[in-house]
Amino acid sequence: MRALVATGNPERPLEARDVDEPTAGRGEAMLGVQAMSVNRGELRLLATRPEGWRPGQDVAGTIVQAAADGSGPTIGTRVVALVDQAGWAERVVAPISRIAAIPEGVSFPQAASLPVAGLTALRALRLGGMLLGRSVLVTGASGGVGQFAVQLAARQGARVTAISRNPERARALLASGEVRIVADIAAAEGPFDLILESVGGDSLTQALRLVGRDGTVAVFGNSANAEGRVSFGGFAGHAHATLYAFYVYESGEPPTFGEDLGLLAREIGSGKLTPQVGLEMSWRDPRAALEGLRERRFEGKAVLTID
Repeated sequence: MRALVATGNPERPLEARDVDEPTAGRGEAMLGVQAMSVNRGELRLLATRPEGWRPGQDVAGTIVQAAADGSGPTIGTRVVALVDQAGWAERVVAPISRIAAIPEGVSFPQAASLPVAGLTALRALRLGGMLLGRSVLVTGASGGVGQFAVQLAARQGARVTAISRNPERARALLASGEVRIVADIAAAEGPFDLILESVGGDSLTQALRLVGRDGTVAVFGNSANAEGRVSFGGFAGHAHATLYAFYVYESGEPPTFGEDLGLLAREIGSGKLTPQVGLEMSWRDPRAALEGLRERRFEGKAVLTID
């Protein structure tokens, strides 16, 4: 089968190669992949991993080999799945616990946008508990995680402030509920009960000043690739506030990933959640997707489709 493989060459970091077919173990199923999305973390890994490494975590497709133990979806079922790596291929194996069926009306590219970004948004928001009537701040709101987080928080009844460098591009988020969009965190009016912070640098420094009493700042990224400043004087006045380092793979029991993916896919199917696919293109030459995501030429997710 064909797969996208790291070359070790920064000028052309990926190329399609023939690789061995995957083998499904007990409790695993094989997908015929139709779409896959690109995460910023994979861009960073491509710059450091050796030649021959195979990236890819977010995949959507059809079950071509059901689990040998009889668990999980049957052959022909349309699904979305989260894998650790090697997902950018014609076929991939995933644990049943990380697979969810896709409702009718949900496309493969929409579903492929969900795993890392959707699970991060959903599980980070859970750190805030009941969100009805509470104030939530989301930085990087036009990105893959941010656009899901704004929608999910607003649908739960939170008052959401979304930080987007280009507010016009984020206008669609206003339809989610009580959402205010600002271009800079300096314009945000706190305090906030929950802050989802992914920019880093000065954005993180200011987020720590905006968190309210008993509030939580969940840090899950550093897109600015800059250090923020944490000081006792800047944080101590926010009694009982928590700074939480969030990583999706450590956000509860991995066996529930599939359940949460199913929840998110059903939200899309019912029209309550709208994934933002900023770029959709063939996987045959992924350079435009990688460069566009790195240089922030579009909002939301980059999705590659197998043709």
